[in-house]
Amino acid sequence: MLILSCRPRTLRVLVVDDHELTRFSLKLALSGQKDIELVGVASNGQEAIEMVERYHPNVIVLDLQMPVMDGWSASSRIKIIDPSAQIIAYSSLENPKFLETTNINCLDAFCKKDTPTNELIKLVRELGEKIVNF
Repeated sequence: MLILSCRPRTLRVLVVDDHELTRFSLKLALSGQKDIELVGVASNGQEAIEMVERYHPNVIVLDLQMPVMDGWSASSRIKIIDPSAQIIAYSSLENPKFLETTNINCLDAFCKKDTPTNELIKLVRELGEKIVNF
């Protein structure tokens, strides 16, 4: 017997940024989406790693420049914990040469902080669709 679930798929999202206002804004924007569950917010890379181990988010919106542990370091550790987690580098970095020369193998997408919120949410959903088992 084949049993199909009618339950809609929900993306589990983690927001990581050292600026309180950014965390709060993203929390509000993502929490209002029917198909997105905000599993947590973190203020640095170390907290992000701990939350990934605990909550297993599908998509992580990760600031690159933070105290304690930056997003570059956290992303490589997160991919070791969960290679299927999709990581969006969320940054105000302006220099494309810096991004080209930096090891970005652990990042799945890049989104500038001045991107409209609806475009960030669209990107979260697009990356979520790449995940086979969520």
